[in-house]
Amino acid sequence: MSGCLYPSRPAPGDRLGDKVQAAHLRRSAIVYVRQSTMQQVDRHQESTRLQYALVDRAAALGWSPAQVMVIDEDQGRSGSTAEGRPGFQRLVAEVGLDHVGLVLGIEMSRLARSSRDWYQLLEVCAVFSTLLADADGLYDPSTYNDRLLLGLKGTMSEAELHILKQRMLEGKRAKARRGELSLALPMGYVRHPSGEVMKDPDEQARSVIETVFAQFERRGTLHSVLRYLVEQGLRLPYRLVSGAHKGDLEWRRPNRVTLSNLLHNPIYAGAYVYGRRPTDARRKQPGRPSTGRVQATPEQWQVLLKDRLPAYISWAQYERNLRQLAANTAQGIGVARSGPSLLSGLLICGRCGRHMATQYNNNGAGLRYVCARLMIDYAEPLCQSLTGTALDAAMARLVLEALQPAALEISLRVAADLEAERAREHAQWRQRLERAAYTTQRAERQYQAVEPENRLVARTLERQWEEALAAQAIVAADYERFRTSASNPLSEAERAAIRRLAADIPALWEAPTTTAAERQAILRQLIERVIVTVRDDTEQVSVEVHWAGGHRTATEIIRPVARFEQLSYYPDLLARVVALQGQGLSCTAIAERLNAEGWHPPKRRDTFNAPMVAHLLARQGLHTGSPKQRGDDLSLAPGEWPLSDLALALDMPAITLFSWIGKGWARARQVHQAGRTRWLVWADAQECERLRARRMAPRGWANHQRIDAPTSPCTSE
Repeated sequence: MSGCLYPSRPAPGDRLGDKVQAAHLRRSAIVYVRQSTMQQVDRHQESTRLQYALVDRAAALGWSPAQVMVIDEDQGRSGSTAEGRPGFQRLVAEVGLDHVGLVLGIEMSRLARSSRDWYQLLEVCAVFSTLLADADGLYDPSTYNDRLLLGLKGTMSEAELHILKQRMLEGKRAKARRGELSLALPMGYVRHPSGEVMKDPDEQARSVIETVFAQFERRGTLHSVLRYLVEQGLRLPYRLVSGAHKGDLEWRRPNRVTLSNLLHNPIYAGAYVYGRRPTDARRKQPGRPSTGRVQATPEQWQVLLKDRLPAYISWAQYERNLRQLAANTAQGIGVARSGPSLLSGLLICGRCGRHMATQYNNNGAGLRYVCARLMIDYAEPLCQSLTGTALDAAMARLVLEALQPAALEISLRVAADLEAERAREHAQWRQRLERAAYTTQRAERQYQAVEPENRLVARTLERQWEEALAAQAIVAADYERFRTSASNPLSEAERAAIRRLAADIPALWEAPTTTAAERQAILRQLIERVIVTVRDDTEQVSVEVHWAGGHRTATEIIRPVARFEQLSYYPDLLARVVALQGQGLSCTAIAERLNAEGWHPPKRRDTFNAPMVAHLLARQGLHTGSPKQRGDDLSLAPGEWPLSDLALALDMPAITLFSWIGKGWARARQVHQAGRTRWLVWADAQECERLRARRMAPRGWANHQRIDAPTSPCTSE
């Protein structure tokens, strides 16, 4: 911008009688000074000088120097918005308080580059009769011609900013499409003075980055990698990007966010990417240029050029890492847990298609898979559920069958992994020792080079040398402890043991040293998901296994059920029991015959016994045993049952019904006959339905009044 200092004589059209009135002169004049960036403030000082010279222009228009106020708080701030510009906000406030008669700017774009802010200022100036002035003239926003001209100036100012931004952004994109736009480099990379990107020349820095990727490939979770780095005392390498020590290598403690950024960054796979974090205008905070950034998916990247930079990992491994990180989230299958469940996060309900939850009871001893999403969200009935023991056993059998052909390869891979892990750890320690020794030697050379008489410097260098020696001693002691605690290289006997274990994979799977998390990790490498469908609430369950690679296996399992009625073969079982009883067999003989023929009860036992047979016969109205054993000699009131008979009728254990009597959930009386104490429970048809409903209700409904309240009292004798 070019110009000269304004003369003391008013320009044509600025005569006092034309626009500047006495009412204007009684108020202050404000000179607004602004440059868009601090770089412009530093380099374009002539423009700044011209803006401050507007004070003389105000004096030429009739304002005294004491009435002229300069607002320059917005130096180095963009005019695209009023947010973050306290000077502009102060200007509008002063005009709105009727303290200002004239606002001066070198040009209208200094005041605002946004039509919203510009027209707001015009409206306020028009209401309070405040004049505006720039290098071209003096304007009254309350008059039609001046308002039209000021509106055009504001529109052109905003359009000019938009054109400049578009031109610069398109040039930036064109340079990025060629892979020539310089982007910030993550740890493990440096930029050569020629502009070429290269791996960090420090061997230890490269080794730590390689270790992070190797450990994530092995462990599968960010937290496990973080724990490994902390346990091994490894720190992450940072190159300082500013300050007096720019370019120096600094070691910092690892953290979860840094590791996540490292694993998500495609530069480590050798790819040049532009547009990973675009700006969302809805999230941008005014006055804060770096806000509003969002994470774009790989499909949304504007530029992706593979194999353009030196890589630490392959592109295939980078994609595997992204899939693993996504799977570790709550929306994915989640990470492997410490619980005994093998299928946590992998199980899909065959009825509704939702993920099935894992539930534990009895302090983790009991495992159950439940599809309760519809019940939780919409209060619908429970979709389906089954105990996890049978399903996990079937999955373990399928996995072990799939692993058998790879036994030899597994043994060799395990031995190689162990050797590589130990070699990598020792190499990292040797690098740390080498760096500590170099730091000590450098401190010694600096101390030896100083003049002995210069004690001010010599004392400082001596202290630095002592600190380096102490740090070297600490690293050496830590390494010695590591060598003592670390296992020795694999012997031939250990290699032979690994081969034997790999050959007997089932024994290795069931070994007490194999944790549940390790079994889950093995299973997740082979299986993508498992779809289960319980058939009509029976014991039969259809299972469809989706293996990694697309292969599918369909199988059937038998789940334990709570009641005889849930057995798919229940009618045939009843008919068989009645037929055997018709042959004159006792309950014990019938139970033995059923077991020999392969019949199974619902749960708790794998075989039938005599009480179970008596239970089934009682359901058919067929009694067994002598009249005394059956309680036929008791004097029963209407609706009364012997406790054991009512328990059989309700299909529940007698001990459970007895506990209900103690809790007041069932009414009964005691009778003493022939030296024996018997319990008689009152239950007419309505009471039987109530007790049966309570038996079928979930535990959470145990205190529901409709279910628990007995319909009639009983007395005891």
